[in-house]
Amino acid sequence: MSPAVSSLPVESEHSTQIDRALVSAFLENIPDYVFFKDLRSRYMAVSKSVVRNFSGATTRQIIGQTDSDFFSGGHAQATYEDEHYILRTGESILNKVEREIWTDGRITWALTSRMPLRNENGVIIGTFGISRDITKTRELELALEKANGELVDASRVAGMAEVANGVLHNVGNVLNSLNVSASVIATGLRRSKAASLVKLAQLLRAQDKNLGTFLTTDPKGKRVPEFLASLARHAVAERTRLLEEVAALQRNIDHIKEIVAMQQAYATTVAVVEPLDPVALMEDSVRMNAGGLLRHEVTIEREFQPTPAILAEKGKVVQILVNLIRNAKNACDESGQPERRMTLRIKPGATSDRVQLVVQDNGVGIPWLNLDRIFGHGFTTRPNGHGFGLHSSANAAREMKGALTVHSDGVGKGATFTLELPSAPATPSP
Repeated sequence: MSPAVSSLPVESEHSTQIDRALVSAFLENIPDYVFFKDLRSRYMAVSKSVVRNFSGATTRQIIGQTDSDFFSGGHAQATYEDEHYILRTGESILNKVEREIWTDGRITWALTSRMPLRNENGVIIGTFGISRDITKTRELELALEKANGELVDASRVAGMAEVANGVLHNVGNVLNSLNVSASVIATGLRRSKAASLVKLAQLLRAQDKNLGTFLTTDPKGKRVPEFLASLARHAVAERTRLLEEVAALQRNIDHIKEIVAMQQAYATTVAVVEPLDPVALMEDSVRMNAGGLLRHEVTIEREFQPTPAILAEKGKVVQILVNLIRNAKNACDESGQPERRMTLRIKPGATSDRVQLVVQDNGVGIPWLNLDRIFGHGFTTRPNGHGFGLHSSANAAREMKGALTVHSDGVGKGATFTLELPSAPATPSP
C-alpha cells in the first residue's frame, strides 16, 4: 500500500506539468491573438502571436500593461469600455471589427471577441479574448472603393459612353468574384472557434482545484489535449484558406486597377489622329472585356497578320472595339451553344492603304432583314438595349475616314463585324 500512497504526489505533479505544457503549447502556437486581462484591464497572459504583433515588446513588458500603453487613446478607450461592460454584465462581445491605431502611427484592423473570465465559483475575475488580423481584407475593401471612385471620375472625364459602359460591365463581373471571396472570408470569420475556447476555459476553471486529476482520469479531461490539437489544426487550416481568398481578392483588385488605368489612358487622350498599333488596341479592348469573357466562358482566337499601323484616334478605336467585343460576347451567350467562340483578326485591307480589324462570333446571328438597319440610331434587338452603341461606332469610323460593316449568314450562324481604317506609313508590325 505504501508505494501507491507515495506515488500520488508524483502523479499530481506530473499532471500539473502536463496541464502547464498544454496551456504553453496552446499559447505558443495559436496563430490568432489570445489574451487574458484582470479587473483593471491589465494583461495577465498573452499568446506568442500577441508578442509578435506588439513589435519591440517582450512578454514581460506586456504583462501588467493596458491597451493605452500600445494604442492611441481612441482605440484604448473603446476596448476599456467594452471590457468593463463585460465585467458589469457578464455578457460577451463577439466578432467586433476594431480599427487599431498604434502609438507609432500604424493602423490595423482586427475581428475581436471578448468574454468574461470566471473562477471556479463563477465569479468574474477579468476578461479574455481572441482577435484575428483582418488588415489586408479591410485594405482591399478600401482599395476597391478607391478604384471604383477613380473609375467613376475617369468615365466622367472621358465622355466615352460606350467605353465607360463596357468598363463598368467588366468591373461588375470582377466584383462578382470579389463578392464570392469576401463571402468566403466572412463565413470563415463567423465560424471562428472562439466559442469553443470559451467552453474550454469554463471547463478548466470549473476543475481549477483538481485540474491535474481531471485531465488524467476524467473522460472529458482526457480529451482536452486532443481538442487543443484539433483546434490548432483547424486554426492553421482556416488561416491558410482565408489567406488564399485574400490573395484572390488582391488579384481581382489588381485587375480592376488595370482596367481603370487603361480607361483613364484612353479617356484623357485628346482627339488626335496618330499612328497606332492595331494589335495593342485590340488587346486593350479584350482586357477591358476580360471579366465578362471569362464569366461567360468565351474562347478567344487571334489571327493577327503583319500590317502597317493605323492612322486614327485612339479613344474612338477602343470605343468601337470594346463595343464590338461586348456585343459578340452577348451573342455567344444568347446562342446557348456549348462552345462559345470569338475570333479576332487583324489583316490588310482591300487596298494597301487600309487595315481591317475584325470581330467574329459563333453566336445567335443576324436576320438578313436587320443587316441594313443594325447601324441605325435606336435600333436594337436586346430587351435592355438602347440602340446607341453600333450607331455611334459607325459614325466614329466614318469620322476617322474608315468604315464599319457587318456580315451574317442568318439566325444561329454568327456574325462578323469589320472595322476598316486608313493605314499610316510605317514598317509592318508583328
